[in-house]
Amino acid sequence: MTLPRALTLPKTAALPRVLTVAGSDSGGGAGIQADLKTFTVLGTYGMSVVTAVTAQNTLGVQGVHVLPPPFVEQQLHSVLSDIGADAVKTGMLGDAGVVRVVAEGLRRYAVRWVVVDPVLRSKSGHALLAEDAHRALVENLFPLATVVTPNAWEAAALSGIDLTWAMGGDDERAAEMAVREAARCIANMGPRYVIIKGGHLGAGRYRERAVDLVFDGRSFYTLEAERHPSRHTHGTGCTFAAAIAAYLARGVAVQEALHLAKAFVTRAIGAAFPLGSGVGPVNHLAGNPSGPASDRGAATDRGAATDRGAANPGGADRPRRG
Repeated sequence: MTLPRALTLPKTAALPRVLTVAGSDSGGGAGIQADLKTFTVLGTYGMSVVTAVTAQNTLGVQGVHVLPPPFVEQQLHSVLSDIGADAVKTGMLGDAGVVRVVAEGLRRYAVRWVVVDPVLRSKSGHALLAEDAHRALVENLFPLATVVTPNAWEAAALSGIDLTWAMGGDDERAAEMAVREAARCIANMGPRYVIIKGGHLGAGRYRERAVDLVFDGRSFYTLEAERHPSRHTHGTGCTFAAAIAAYLARGVAVQEALHLAKAFVTRAIGAAFPLGSGVGPVNHLAGNPSGPASDRGAATDRGAATDRGAANPGGADRPRRG
């Protein structure tokens, strides 16, 4: 295969700093491993705070060990007190204690861009966040979030709105109205942007295209891309959220970062490959845009017209709550 060109930045420029706070996937397809690959491919300096260690492969999750909250807190302090971070992406957090220390650390160090992937369970159905921690996630972390990126199942669990029929029904309009209701509910919990990923939705164009619904607190719009038939989609949610964080750290405006991250993960899925005996990972190298050096400037220019709040937090974006 032909390797994509690396992102070129001026030698005098420091790489944008992006921190992932998430669990480790021993199979390398998701979690901090997927995040760090994404950060690197998108020309940022990746760091990690490990919240949990999993025994995991392409067949599923065989075991989970959540790290003690004081040690997670120590990792977070070590990174943010010295290196700092332009953006933080959170993934698997494990339990309520970890959620609280992560939220406190992000408040203490006033991290500007926070992307929350509310990981509740693995693709194979293994619980990755204790049920009693759902409330802690909503109360402590969501008010700090620039963007939250639940899939349909997670959106239903967090909002209390039944989306089961929307994931398997045929009424596209009714499905979208239900998803919108869930997005409004989650937005009321504090995040500035809510993206409900449509990979699990099955009505109308959601079956034919990869359609994500975005709510910015005022209006709705969609991110649409080709739906690839490949079953090798391990790590898609992690990769998408990590790409958003990387683009935000690079100075790209929020709405444009969402579009670029969607394009990135779509390319990665399109080039996914079989590995092991189960669901293989997406190909992060293939996610790299063909023109990375020009991509940065074009993305920032286009985004400035639609989302000036990225340069001015008091502008078009709603202010962070909490």
